Amino acid sequence: MKSKMAGKIAVSVLAIAVLMPLTASAECKFVTTKAGNAAFTIKPTDKDSPEAKKFLETCINPYTKMYVADPEAAKAGKKLFGYWSCTQCHGGNAGGQTGPSIIDDTWQYAKHQTDKGLFETIADGSDAGMPAWHAQAANNPELLSTDDILKIIGWLRAGYKGTDQSKPWLKE
Repeated sequence: MKSKMAGKIAVSVLAIAVLMPLTASAECKFVTTKAGNAAFTIKPTDKDSPEAKKFLETCINPYTKMYVADPEAAKAGKKLFGYWSCTQCHGGNAGGQTGPSIIDDTWQYAKHQTDKGLFETIADGSDAGMPAWHAQAANNPELLSTDDILKIIGWLRAGYKGTDQSKPWLKE
């Protein structure tokens, strides 16, 4: 009787050991905002912050809640927004210029209600004139890192001016 029980425990432990790496290696799957909705991959790098690596695993931007709670910290995202010339299309405070506002609830794409969706458009671009800005997606090491895009998104969410106060990105 004891040997049957020991055998069952051994099998259970083995099953857990085999399945653990499968759940631990979960990753966020990205889909382009361009026609065809093709998948694209952003892989963690040695230079990525822990926050960027967490996002690439979970699709949840750690900076969003952090920046909404701390407007002073959110200035890091605004600085990057200006540095990377996002202001040229979206205006100095992201309220729109030649490109659309990205701080109200008039979403050009419904997917922008999530940080993952907004990341997909910034990282890989769109057919509506938005170029790919992520270094990996654009195959240009001089462009934005995952961390930089997430900080910009966090700042955009902290400055939200829309009428829909449900703010789905805070529920992620």
